[in-house]
Amino acid sequence: MIRIELDEASLGATRIAISPLWDAFCSLHLAMPHRHPSRPYEEWVVRAREVLREDDRTHPLRLLIDGPHQFPDFMLPRPVGATAVETELNAVRTTPADVVRAGIAEHYAGLEDHPYVRPYLADPEGACAELADAYAAYWEGAMAAHWPVMRRLVEDEVLIRARTFATEGIDALFTGLESRAKWQPPVLELTKHIDAEYRAGERRLLLVPLVFAEGCRLYSTDDPEVLTVSFQARGAGALRERPAERADSGDRLGLLLGRGRASVLRQLGGPLTTAGIADRLGLAPSTVSEHLSALAEADVVTRHRIGRSVYYQLTDTGRALLALLSGEDVLRAVS
Repeated sequence: MIRIELDEASLGATRIAISPLWDAFCSLHLAMPHRHPSRPYEEWVVRAREVLREDDRTHPLRLLIDGPHQFPDFMLPRPVGATAVETELNAVRTTPADVVRAGIAEHYAGLEDHPYVRPYLADPEGACAELADAYAAYWEGAMAAHWPVMRRLVEDEVLIRARTFATEGIDALFTGLESRAKWQPPVLELTKHIDAEYRAGERRLLLVPLVFAEGCRLYSTDDPEVLTVSFQARGAGALRERPAERADSGDRLGLLLGRGRASVLRQLGGPLTTAGIADRLGLAPSTVSEHLSALAEADVVTRHRIGRSVYYQLTDTGRALLALLSGEDVLRAVS
Protein backbone atom coordinates (compact mmCIF):
# COMPACT_ATOMS: atom_id res chain seq x y z
CA MET A 1 0.00 0.00 0.00
CA ILE A 2 1.25 3.47 -0.91
CA ARG A 3 0.14 6.26 1.43
CA ILE A 4 0.50 9.87 0.27
CA GLU A 5 -0.29 12.62 2.75
CA LEU A 6 -1.49 15.75 0.99
CA ASP A 7 -1.65 19.21 2.51
CA GLU A 8 -4.00 22.01 1.48
CA ALA A 9 -1.44 23.58 -0.86
CA SER A 10 -0.98 20.31 -2.75
CA LEU A 11 -4.70 19.68 -3.02
CA GLY A 12 -5.48 23.21 -4.16
CA ALA A 13 -2.89 22.97 -6.94
CA THR A 14 -4.08 19.56 -8.24
CA ARG A 15 -3.86 19.22 -12.01
CA ILE A 16 -4.75 16.50 -14.54
CA ALA A 17 -2.59 15.72 -17.57
CA ILE A 18 -2.39 13.29 -20.50
CA SER A 19 0.66 11.11 -21.17
CA PRO A 20 0.87 8.71 -24.12
CA LEU A 21 4.24 7.47 -22.85
CA TRP A 22 2.89 6.58 -19.39
CA ASP A 23 0.09 4.66 -21.08
CA ALA A 24 2.63 2.81 -23.23
CA PHE A 25 4.71 1.91 -20.18
CA CYS A 26 1.71 0.49 -18.30
CA SER A 27 0.70 -1.48 -21.37
CA LEU A 28 4.15 -3.13 -21.35
CA HIS A 29 3.33 -4.73 -17.99
CA LEU A 30 0.01 -5.94 -19.35
CA ALA A 31 1.81 -7.53 -22.32
CA MET A 32 4.11 -9.68 -20.19
CA PRO A 33 3.67 -13.45 -20.85
CA HIS A 34 2.47 -14.23 -17.33
CA ARG A 35 -0.33 -11.64 -17.43
CA HIS A 36 -3.92 -12.46 -18.35
CA PRO A 37 -5.44 -9.15 -19.52
CA SER A 38 -9.14 -8.56 -19.07
CA ARG A 39 -11.47 -8.53 -22.04
CA PRO A 40 -10.88 -4.99 -23.38
CA TYR A 41 -7.18 -5.77 -23.89
CA GLU A 42 -7.33 -9.36 -25.20
CA GLU A 43 -7.18 -8.47 -28.89
CA TRP A 44 -4.58 -5.75 -28.42
CA VAL A 45 -2.19 -7.89 -26.37
CA VAL A 46 -1.63 -10.41 -29.17
CA ARG A 47 -0.02 -7.73 -31.34
CA ALA A 48 1.86 -6.13 -28.43
CA ARG A 49 3.50 -9.43 -27.48
CA GLU A 50 4.46 -10.02 -31.09
CA VAL A 51 6.20 -6.63 -31.23
CA LEU A 52 8.14 -7.27 -28.02
CA ARG A 53 9.11 -10.75 -29.18
CA GLU A 54 10.15 -9.96 -32.74
CA ASP A 55 11.41 -6.36 -32.78
CA ASP A 56 14.97 -6.32 -31.37
CA ARG A 57 14.80 -2.55 -30.91
CA THR A 58 12.51 -3.07 -27.90
CA HIS A 59 15.24 -4.89 -25.91
CA PRO A 60 15.89 -1.90 -23.55
CA LEU A 61 12.18 -1.94 -22.65
CA ARG A 62 12.26 -5.62 -21.79
CA LEU A 63 15.24 -4.91 -19.51
CA LEU A 64 13.33 -2.02 -17.94
CA ILE A 65 10.32 -4.20 -17.15
CA ASP A 66 12.48 -7.04 -15.81
CA GLY A 67 14.69 -4.71 -13.77
CA PRO A 68 14.20 -3.23 -10.29
CA HIS A 69 10.67 -1.99 -9.54
CA GLN A 70 11.82 1.53 -8.65
CA PHE A 71 13.47 3.55 -11.41
CA PRO A 72 14.50 7.17 -12.00
CA ASP A 73 12.15 9.68 -13.57
CA PHE A 74 14.36 10.16 -16.62
CA MET A 75 13.32 6.68 -17.83
CA LEU A 76 9.67 7.74 -17.76
CA PRO A 77 9.49 11.55 -17.57
CA ARG A 78 6.79 13.42 -15.69
CA PRO A 79 3.83 14.12 -18.00
CA VAL A 80 3.64 17.63 -19.39
CA GLY A 81 0.22 17.24 -20.97
CA ALA A 82 1.56 16.42 -24.44
CA THR A 83 -0.77 14.51 -26.74
CA ALA A 84 2.06 13.51 -29.11
CA VAL A 85 4.36 10.76 -27.86
CA GLU A 86 7.26 12.31 -29.79
CA THR A 87 7.39 15.17 -27.29
CA GLU A 88 7.90 12.75 -24.41
CA LEU A 89 10.35 10.60 -26.37
CA ASN A 90 12.45 13.69 -27.04
CA ALA A 91 12.58 14.33 -23.28
CA VAL A 92 13.97 10.81 -22.77
CA ARG A 93 16.42 11.13 -25.66
CA THR A 94 17.88 14.47 -24.52
CA THR A 95 18.30 13.68 -20.81
CA PRO A 96 21.52 15.37 -19.58
CA ALA A 97 24.27 12.99 -18.44
CA ASP A 98 24.37 14.50 -14.95
CA VAL A 99 20.64 13.86 -14.51
CA VAL A 100 21.14 10.23 -15.56
CA ARG A 101 24.01 9.72 -13.11
CA ALA A 102 22.10 11.38 -10.26
CA GLY A 103 19.07 9.17 -10.90
CA ILE A 104 21.19 6.03 -10.99
CA ALA A 105 22.93 7.01 -7.75
CA GLU A 106 19.61 7.59 -5.98
CA HIS A 107 17.75 4.50 -7.18
CA TYR A 108 20.43 1.92 -7.93
CA ALA A 109 23.11 2.39 -5.28
CA GLY A 110 25.06 -0.87 -5.06
CA LEU A 111 23.68 -2.09 -8.40
CA GLU A 112 26.13 -0.28 -10.65
CA ASP A 113 27.27 -3.57 -12.23
CA HIS A 114 23.73 -4.77 -12.96
CA PRO A 115 23.43 -5.38 -16.74
CA TYR A 116 20.36 -3.16 -16.76
CA VAL A 117 22.13 -0.26 -14.99
CA ARG A 118 25.64 -0.43 -16.46
CA PRO A 119 24.88 1.14 -19.88
CA TYR A 120 23.48 4.30 -18.27
CA LEU A 121 26.76 4.89 -16.41
CA ALA A 122 29.06 3.93 -19.28
CA ASP A 123 27.29 6.05 -21.93
CA PRO A 124 24.36 8.07 -20.53
CA GLU A 125 23.47 9.82 -23.80
CA GLY A 126 23.68 6.63 -25.84
CA ALA A 127 21.65 4.59 -23.34
CA CYS A 128 18.89 7.22 -23.22
CA ALA A 129 18.80 7.37 -27.02
CA GLU A 130 18.42 3.57 -27.19
CA LEU A 131 15.64 3.68 -24.60
CA ALA A 132 13.81 6.37 -26.59
CA ASP A 133 14.23 4.28 -29.77
CA ALA A 134 12.83 1.25 -27.94
CA TYR A 135 9.79 3.21 -26.79
CA ALA A 136 9.32 4.50 -30.36
CA ALA A 137 9.48 1.01 -31.87
CA TYR A 138 6.99 -0.34 -29.37
CA TRP A 139 4.69 2.63 -29.84
CA GLU A 140 4.74 2.26 -33.62
CA GLY A 141 4.00 -1.45 -33.50
CA ALA A 142 1.59 -1.77 -30.57
CA MET A 143 0.09 1.61 -29.70
CA ALA A 144 -0.02 4.10 -32.58
CA ALA A 145 -3.05 2.56 -34.29
CA HIS A 146 -5.05 2.83 -31.05
CA TRP A 147 -3.91 6.30 -29.98
CA PRO A 148 -6.65 8.33 -31.74
CA VAL A 149 -9.29 6.44 -29.73
CA MET A 150 -7.16 6.43 -26.55
CA ARG A 151 -6.55 10.16 -26.86
CA ARG A 152 -10.26 10.86 -27.02
CA LEU A 153 -10.86 8.69 -23.95
CA VAL A 154 -8.25 10.41 -21.80
CA GLU A 155 -9.19 13.89 -23.02
CA ASP A 156 -12.79 13.16 -22.02
CA GLU A 157 -11.51 11.98 -18.64
CA VAL A 158 -9.50 15.16 -18.10
CA LEU A 159 -12.51 17.38 -18.84
CA ILE A 160 -14.89 15.36 -16.69
CA ARG A 161 -12.49 15.19 -13.73
CA ALA A 162 -11.64 18.88 -14.02
CA ARG A 163 -15.33 19.74 -13.97
CA THR A 164 -15.88 17.53 -10.92
CA PHE A 165 -12.96 19.19 -9.12
CA ALA A 166 -14.16 22.69 -10.01
CA THR A 167 -17.82 22.18 -9.10
CA GLU A 168 -17.69 19.64 -6.24
CA GLY A 169 -14.20 19.86 -4.79
CA ILE A 170 -11.30 17.51 -4.14
CA ASP A 171 -13.30 14.99 -2.09
CA ALA A 172 -15.63 14.30 -5.02
CA LEU A 173 -12.65 14.05 -7.38
CA PHE A 174 -10.88 11.43 -5.26
CA THR A 175 -13.99 9.53 -4.25
CA GLY A 176 -14.81 8.79 -7.87
CA LEU A 177 -11.24 8.14 -8.97
CA GLU A 178 -11.21 4.31 -9.14
CA SER A 179 -11.39 1.22 -6.95
CA ARG A 180 -7.63 0.97 -6.35
CA ALA A 181 -7.42 4.47 -4.88
CA LYS A 182 -8.88 5.27 -1.47
CA TRP A 183 -9.22 8.80 -0.13
CA GLN A 184 -9.19 9.23 3.66
CA PRO A 185 -8.38 12.94 4.16
CA PRO A 186 -5.62 13.96 4.16
CA VAL A 187 -4.20 10.63 2.90
CA LEU A 188 -4.54 9.12 -0.58
CA GLU A 189 -3.98 5.35 -0.46
CA LEU A 190 -2.96 3.45 -3.58
CA THR A 191 -3.17 -0.32 -3.82
CA LYS A 192 0.28 -1.62 -4.75
CA HIS A 193 2.48 -4.60 -3.89
CA ILE A 194 5.01 -2.45 -2.00
CA ASP A 195 4.59 -0.38 1.16
CA ALA A 196 5.69 3.25 1.29
CA GLU A 197 4.63 6.56 2.78
CA TYR A 198 5.16 10.04 1.37
CA ARG A 199 4.35 13.61 2.31
CA ALA A 200 3.62 15.94 -0.53
CA GLY A 201 4.91 18.97 1.31
CA GLU A 202 4.57 21.95 -0.99
CA ARG A 203 4.51 19.85 -4.17
CA ARG A 204 1.39 19.99 -6.30
CA LEU A 205 -0.47 16.81 -7.20
CA LEU A 206 -0.65 15.70 -10.84
CA LEU A 207 -3.22 13.04 -11.83
CA VAL A 208 -2.72 11.09 -15.07
CA PRO A 209 -5.64 9.14 -16.63
CA LEU A 210 -4.47 6.01 -18.46
CA VAL A 211 -6.34 3.59 -20.70
CA PHE A 212 -3.83 0.85 -19.77
CA ALA A 213 -3.74 1.46 -16.02
CA GLU A 214 -4.75 -2.18 -15.53
CA GLY A 215 -1.13 -2.95 -16.39
CA CYS A 216 0.34 -1.26 -13.32
CA ARG A 217 -0.07 1.58 -10.87
CA LEU A 218 2.37 4.43 -11.55
CA TYR A 219 3.43 7.10 -9.14
CA SER A 220 6.43 9.42 -9.16
CA THR A 221 7.90 11.25 -6.18
CA ASP A 222 11.31 12.32 -7.55
CA ASP A 223 10.26 15.75 -8.78
CA PRO A 224 10.74 18.42 -6.08
CA GLU A 225 7.74 20.38 -7.37
CA VAL A 226 5.23 17.71 -8.49
CA LEU A 227 3.93 14.42 -7.13
CA THR A 228 2.39 12.33 -9.93
CA VAL A 229 -0.18 9.52 -9.68
CA SER A 230 -1.89 7.55 -12.47
CA PHE A 231 -5.46 6.23 -12.51
CA GLN A 232 -7.71 4.19 -14.80
CA ALA A 233 -9.62 6.12 -17.44
CA ARG A 234 -13.06 4.87 -18.38
CA GLY A 235 -13.94 3.36 -21.75
CA ALA A 236 -11.11 0.84 -22.25
CA GLY A 237 -13.66 -1.37 -24.00
CA ALA A 238 -13.20 0.88 -27.03
CA LEU A 239 -9.95 -1.01 -27.72
CA ARG A 240 -11.94 -4.01 -28.89
CA GLU A 241 -12.24 -4.24 -32.66
CA ARG A 242 -15.90 -5.18 -32.34
CA PRO A 243 -17.99 -4.50 -29.22
CA ALA A 244 -19.74 -7.53 -27.79
CA GLU A 245 -23.36 -7.63 -28.88
CA ARG A 246 -26.03 -8.29 -26.32
CA ALA A 247 -28.30 -11.22 -27.11
CA ASP A 248 -31.63 -10.23 -28.58
CA SER A 249 -33.46 -12.57 -26.25
CA GLY A 250 -34.75 -10.70 -23.25
CA ASP A 251 -33.35 -7.33 -24.38
CA ARG A 252 -36.43 -5.31 -23.51
CA LEU A 253 -34.61 -1.99 -23.86
CA GLY A 254 -33.47 -2.93 -27.37
CA LEU A 255 -36.97 -4.01 -28.32
CA LEU A 256 -38.39 -0.71 -27.10
CA LEU A 257 -35.78 1.71 -28.45
CA GLY A 258 -34.02 -0.29 -31.16
CA ARG A 259 -30.65 -1.97 -30.64
CA GLY A 260 -28.58 0.99 -31.80
CA ARG A 261 -30.32 3.54 -29.61
CA ALA A 262 -30.29 1.15 -26.64
CA SER A 263 -26.54 0.55 -27.02
CA VAL A 264 -25.93 4.32 -27.00
CA LEU A 265 -28.00 4.72 -23.85
CA ARG A 266 -26.09 1.93 -22.08
CA GLN A 267 -22.77 3.73 -22.63
CA LEU A 268 -23.81 6.77 -20.61
CA GLY A 269 -22.63 5.68 -17.18
CA GLY A 270 -20.83 9.01 -17.09
CA PRO A 271 -20.71 12.10 -19.34
CA LEU A 272 -19.49 11.32 -22.87
CA THR A 273 -19.19 13.10 -26.20
CA THR A 274 -20.68 11.85 -29.45
CA ALA A 275 -17.21 10.85 -30.65
CA GLY A 276 -16.46 9.09 -27.37
CA ILE A 277 -19.60 6.94 -27.66
CA ALA A 278 -18.86 6.26 -31.33
CA ASP A 279 -15.38 5.00 -30.39
CA ARG A 280 -16.77 2.62 -27.79
CA LEU A 281 -19.44 1.19 -30.07
CA GLY A 282 -17.63 1.23 -33.40
CA LEU A 283 -20.40 3.34 -34.94
CA ALA A 284 -20.23 6.41 -37.16
CA PRO A 285 -20.44 9.67 -35.16
CA SER A 286 -23.35 10.77 -37.35
CA THR A 287 -25.30 7.64 -36.36
CA VAL A 288 -24.60 8.22 -32.66
CA SER A 289 -25.55 11.89 -33.00
CA GLU A 290 -28.90 10.92 -34.50
CA HIS A 291 -29.60 8.53 -31.61
CA LEU A 292 -28.57 11.13 -29.02
CA SER A 293 -30.82 13.78 -30.55
CA ALA A 294 -33.82 11.46 -30.30
CA LEU A 295 -32.93 10.48 -26.70
CA ALA A 296 -32.51 14.15 -25.74
CA GLU A 297 -35.91 15.03 -27.21
CA ALA A 298 -37.42 12.26 -25.08
CA ASP A 299 -35.69 13.73 -21.97
CA VAL A 300 -33.74 10.50 -21.51
CA VAL A 301 -30.36 12.24 -21.84
CA THR A 302 -29.22 15.79 -21.29
CA ARG A 303 -26.42 17.72 -22.95
CA HIS A 304 -23.99 20.31 -21.65
CA ARG A 305 -20.98 22.05 -23.17
CA ILE A 306 -17.45 22.08 -21.72
CA GLY A 307 -15.17 24.21 -23.88
CA ARG A 308 -15.65 23.10 -27.46
CA SER A 309 -17.06 19.70 -26.55
CA VAL A 310 -20.69 18.73 -25.89
CA TYR A 311 -21.22 16.01 -23.28
CA TYR A 312 -24.28 13.80 -22.91
CA GLN A 313 -25.45 12.29 -19.63
CA LEU A 314 -28.42 10.29 -18.41
CA THR A 315 -31.32 12.16 -16.87
CA ASP A 316 -33.31 10.69 -13.99
CA THR A 317 -35.72 9.35 -16.61
CA GLY A 318 -32.87 7.67 -18.48
CA ARG A 319 -31.50 6.07 -15.32
CA ALA A 320 -34.95 4.80 -14.38
CA LEU A 321 -35.45 3.39 -17.87
CA LEU A 322 -32.18 1.48 -17.73
CA ALA A 323 -32.89 0.22 -14.23
CA LEU A 324 -36.38 -1.00 -15.10
CA LEU A 325 -35.73 -2.55 -18.50
CA SER A 326 -32.08 -3.64 -18.24
CA GLY A 327 -31.76 -4.40 -14.55
CA GLU A 328 -28.76 -2.06 -14.39
CA ASP A 329 -28.06 -0.26 -11.12
CA VAL A 330 -27.79 3.28 -12.45
CA LEU A 331 -30.35 5.04 -10.29
CA ARG A 332 -27.65 6.99 -8.51
CA ALA A 333 -26.39 9.98 -10.48
CA VAL A 334 -22.81 9.81 -11.76
CA SER A 335 -20.71 12.97 -11.59
